[in-house]
Amino acid sequence: MTTIAIVGAGFVADYYMTTLANHSGLRLGGVWDHDAARLRQFTAFHGIKAYGSLEQCMEDPDVAIVVNLTNPESHFALNCAALEAGKHVYCEKPLGMSYDEARHVIDLARDKGLTVCGAPANGLSDAKRLTAQLIEAGRIGKPRLAYAEMEDGPVFKDNWTEWRSRSGAKWPGLHEFEVGCTLEHAGYGLSWLVALFGPVERGQAFSALTFPDKGPGTHSLSLAADFSVGCLTFQSGVTARLTCGLAAPRDRSLTIVGDEGTIVVRDLWDDRSPVHLRRFDRKPPLLQRLASRFERQRGRALPLRLTLGKPVAYPFPASAETLSSFPSRIDFARGIAAMADALNKGETPFFSGLRALHLSELALALNDGVGSFEPQSRF
Repeated sequence: MTTIAIVGAGFVADYYMTTLANHSGLRLGGVWDHDAARLRQFTAFHGIKAYGSLEQCMEDPDVAIVVNLTNPESHFALNCAALEAGKHVYCEKPLGMSYDEARHVIDLARDKGLTVCGAPANGLSDAKRLTAQLIEAGRIGKPRLAYAEMEDGPVFKDNWTEWRSRSGAKWPGLHEFEVGCTLEHAGYGLSWLVALFGPVERGQAFSALTFPDKGPGTHSLSLAADFSVGCLTFQSGVTARLTCGLAAPRDRSLTIVGDEGTIVVRDLWDDRSPVHLRRFDRKPPLLQRLASRFERQRGRALPLRLTLGKPVAYPFPASAETLSSFPSRIDFARGIAAMADALNKGETPFFSGLRALHLSELALALNDGVGSFEPQSRF
């Protein structure tokens, strides 16, 4: 049994509480938040212990892992405080607001013999596991190209001020507009891409603020980019494009193109997302009929080859009974459980150390739209 403490009782914390029940090896020691009213509301709703202060949380001798669910700007200071207190850290993305901050966190953990893992946990999902099996089995040949979409839709046009988590926390829309869609969402695509294809060797990043007016309350704010695109070249030879946005129609899909076919994952925010396989040497009946008709009429073949493909059945039982609710069907607590399990076995958690640093560095580069870049982190 591994005891954890949660710092930050905001909107995302309910996703972790919802899925904590999937992992009997985790025990929640308590929660702390600097907002006393929010802390009371959260702990009363879930019937859990509230720490009296951050110091009391850090000094709890039973706690092995501090789960950092604070705002991104607070990640660096809290990560360092937890490490100085002798605790392992599981942190929402990113590890810091700059590469130097993120690097310091990883170096501090190494020096103290501790481990830092980075969210999100969807890179450990059943859908990712199935996709990896299809690639490893050679079902699409050698993967060459990937398109990852993290388009969240025009949320600023919705009634986001009314959105609430299970315990009643408000969705922090104004803060998300200030931080930007890339730091909030790129990790969901990057965790899959890095898990499947390894480290990025070089990239091109562009970002822009395309909708500077996001309605009441935003006019006096300094808003971050609401669109970003990154073109990434992986050391394995795969080329990928990752797009993040807050305006285009919702699309959280991943398409992987290989020598012999394609894999399409419909939703990276769904741990059991439909996964479709399409071989280039197999046209569905409708396309065969259309092709024959076109050939008769025009004397040449119909140039339609890439389609959604056939759904692939999962060959293994679901690894989580409970997933978080709208909009993210992710087992958020799985990342903590995987970390705890690895530490108990004396192993290195997958999304820890330099790999966690690499993911933060990529997200920061995409968010800043830095143009050409070569990641400094290697794993």
